[in-house]
Amino acid sequence: MITINNLTKVYGDTTVLDIPELTIKRGELIGLVGNNGAGKSTMLRLILDLIKADTGHVELMGQKVNESTDWKYKTGSFVDGSFLIDFLTPEEYFAFIAKAYDISKELMDERLSEYHGLMNGEVLGTKKYIKNFSEGNKQKTGIIGAMFINPDVLLLDEPFNYLDPSSQITVSRLIHKMNKELGCTIIISSHNLNLVSDISSRILLLEKGNIIKDLPNTQGEAITELENYFESNI
Repeated sequence: MITINNLTKVYGDTTVLDIPELTIKRGELIGLVGNNGAGKSTMLRLILDLIKADTGHVELMGQKVNESTDWKYKTGSFVDGSFLIDFLTPEEYFAFIAKAYDISKELMDERLSEYHGLMNGEVLGTKKYIKNFSEGNKQKTGIIGAMFINPDVLLLDEPFNYLDPSSQITVSRLIHKMNKELGCTIIISSHNLNLVSDISSRILLLEKGNIIKDLPNTQGEAITELENYFESNI
């Protein structure tokens, strides 16, 4: 589903990402973890062709991301607030996404109904522009916008940021459900080790742009090794 070959990104004299080879299989739920500056966001941005690699390439669904756009219609993503169109209401924003992915209004409404628990009456029907939302509700809007298209591939950078504990749990369950019920291949970057360990089938630990551990996590067995690593770096 996703393959990376000899991928590097350099800023100045610093190599911020260096991945010689990586394969992510269809249906895997990958957790990306690491301290600030480890390269997690850079990796996601390179997969999405938002920044240019210095060497190497990413293939998504058999297509080099920098040579094709077809993969975009099967990919959902939310990396940061720049993905939002903040002068729109949520209704207008979701309608814009639905049109881009050729989703009818009826199907859009049906799918959005699955996220009413997460929205908690604070997103739809508020008559507010997204720019006037709290950071938490902006985050919810971006995540829902990435998910309701039912993508084959979903990439989320720090999806639990700005959310209260109840919303964090709800988002983690929605991610897990999409992976299990739709077979969606998912990559999430997060500092929340417990939530990542709860739902991920595999965890990649990054340090200074390198993947230093590639941990199976089908039974949640990676948490102890992750905790030991981060405790040793205090």
